[in-house]
Amino acid sequence: MGSLNILALNSGSSSLKFGLYRVDSTGAEKLLGESVATTEQADAITQVASVLAASGMLPPDAIGHRIVHGGPALRQHCRIDDAVLRQLQAAVALAPLHAPAALALIRFAQVHFPGVPQVACFDTQFHVGLPDVARVLPIARELQSAGIQRYGFHGLSLESIVRQLGNALPENLVIAHLGNGASITALKAGLSIDTSMGMTPSGGVIMGTRSGDLDPGVLVYLMREKNFDAARLEALVDQRSGLLGISGLSSDMRRLHEAAASNSDARLAIEMFCYSVRKQVAAMLAVLGGLDMLVFTGGIGENDARVRAEICAGLAWIGISLDESRNSAVSSPISDGASRCQVLVLASQEDEQIARHAWALFA
Repeated sequence: MGSLNILALNSGSSSLKFGLYRVDSTGAEKLLGESVATTEQADAITQVASVLAASGMLPPDAIGHRIVHGGPALRQHCRIDDAVLRQLQAAVALAPLHAPAALALIRFAQVHFPGVPQVACFDTQFHVGLPDVARVLPIARELQSAGIQRYGFHGLSLESIVRQLGNALPENLVIAHLGNGASITALKAGLSIDTSMGMTPSGGVIMGTRSGDLDPGVLVYLMREKNFDAARLEALVDQRSGLLGISGLSSDMRRLHEAAASNSDARLAIEMFCYSVRKQVAAMLAVLGGLDMLVFTGGIGENDARVRAEICAGLAWIGISLDESRNSAVSSPISDGASRCQVLVLASQEDEQIARHAWALFA
């Protein structure tokens, strides 16, 4: 198969990133890319179509979508048809912050680009091979058959880091994808062997508005003593916790930095975020039996030198040390010559991974 123009759509709850790529067997070339801030997927896809038309680009040969969670039935990237749409709808409860927007985007894309084939690319696919010791959750055995297990997320981002490392891929690697959603993953020879998120993208480290790991007894208490129902619990865990819940101010790390000098809750939110990331990195070190490289990616991981420095300062006991000037300049490696393992900052390239997978399904 020759080259194809692939439109990659990466939908969030309040924005849409998209990129147009020319993909062939040798790789992917980015032709166009933007981010659209909107809560209405119909408006977003209309803007995408307008940008493509204004650029003089031909309509895409195929469209690829980032799908956070496809449930137990959908773990492999696939072409989208009616059966796949039904399965995606059935999995909405597993990723309520992301799935409704992604489904709406697929449907509007079908209207605006009639006849153009669409592809679903799953964040959970990268973690399909998790060993049982990491995949199985410590709950009653009969519930496991219902698909209640650790799935893991940010798979497209993790794949992009592995691809970028190429021949420099180490045996023991930890990737810290830090953004509004955040996860820490241990990779052995490029394969995921453990990751901080669980059945849903709500678990693991503290995030922008998500609690991360939380004593389940807290939820039971809120149900029994405070009359919380499922909707209130979901809103608490996914939308009112994390950096926003701790600070009472914002889920945006940039705003918290601005306020930290005079706001103790903002300082605490930053400290707790870095603390939770350090704990997970250390846990993954135990899983791997050693650490050759730590990679920061995601919006915070790529752009916040102060957060990277604070996380790594707490990991000095394992021999990590940063070069302050290289960290500030985001010049990888950001570790210094005395560091026992390399520390890098690499850009997450989820959209390119979507384009590559979509092309492969037609090759």
